[in-house]
Amino acid sequence: MSTIFTKIMNGELPGRFIWQDDKCAAFLDISPLTYGHTLVVPREEIDMWTDLPEELNAHVYTVASRIGAAQVKGLGATRAGLIIQGYEVPHMHMHVFPTNSVADFDVSNIIREPDEEKMDEAATKLRAALRDAGYGQFVPED
Repeated sequence: MSTIFTKIMNGELPGRFIWQDDKCAAFLDISPLTYGHTLVVPREEIDMWTDLPEELNAHVYTVASRIGAAQVKGLGATRAGLIIQGYEVPHMHMHVFPTNSVADFDVSNIIREPDEEKMDEAATKLRAALRDAGYGQFVPED
């Protein structure tokens, strides 16, 4: 049975995509810690990040790093945060999010009903920052 992330990547469920390539995809989290919070997910359904083949692990991490840099540049964040926990969905994913303090890492502060306009604005800014960084071939149109 496909995970919710596979269904999003296959277009069966909606997603605000930031990045797509043949190995992984990245889309905004529907319950973000901060606006611009992005999930980086390998296309292959692997439950735990420690089970990723080394090449795929390196690729997913590289994409997460590029998105984090785009969050700092495009959204004006002080830093990009990274969390890998894997309890919500049995499909490895990295949480990459813009952060301005350690308080932004508190998962009890997720935005349960995010403002759709702010979500769209964050997605547009992230895509633009990734294009400006030279990754346009992996960035979907707005």
